[in-house]
Amino acid sequence: MTDSQKPRWVIASNNKKKLAELQMLLGDKIELSTLADHGIESPEEDGLTFIENALIKARAAAEVTGLPSLADDSGIVVPALKGAPGLYSARYAYEGATDPENNQALIKALQDAGLEYAQAHYHCTIVFLRHANDPDPIIAQGHWQGRVYTKEQGEGGFGYDPMFYLAPDFTTTSAQIPATEKAAISHRGIAIREFQKKLAQFEADL
Repeated sequence: MTDSQKPRWVIASNNKKKLAELQMLLGDKIELSTLADHGIESPEEDGLTFIENALIKARAAAEVTGLPSLADDSGIVVPALKGAPGLYSARYAYEGATDPENNQALIKALQDAGLEYAQAHYHCTIVFLRHANDPDPIIAQGHWQGRVYTKEQGEGGFGYDPMFYLAPDFTTTSAQIPATEKAAISHRGIAIREFQKKLAQFEADL
């Protein structure tokens, strides 16, 4: 299949690391572009759930580009902190914060709560719209259980990976494992594989 024959989707994000991870998970049979490739800024995410925010992003991208759109709304949830950072994972320290700044904000929240570590899970919601007015979006979700510690380790990944320690021994972070291994077990990998199953079923029913 040549590049001109590939289906074209827009990823409703300007996060280059997320795009690279999604491209690896989806393979090379689809041509992906970001909002920035189309000169689009990210819409305001004012939903109250991961699904609502993913729908907001996917619909905005499809409306402007006219392309099928895939949105990923993800975050890390710490029950001991009443679910924080949750929906605000990308801006936990403040709007526009860097990953290290958000990590430090979470470390401080744990310390303020008297915790060296806490149970946590990464969450990912994938929403796919075939067009902006698609009444039946494909929605898939994935969870990745672990712990967050106040000690960071590793240089890989992004987001809270340096402080997200993996079960069962909690000695290795998601920033310390190869990208291919992460894709096999992560919240995003789980959600993408579920999405692919649902998309294949939809296409089979046509």
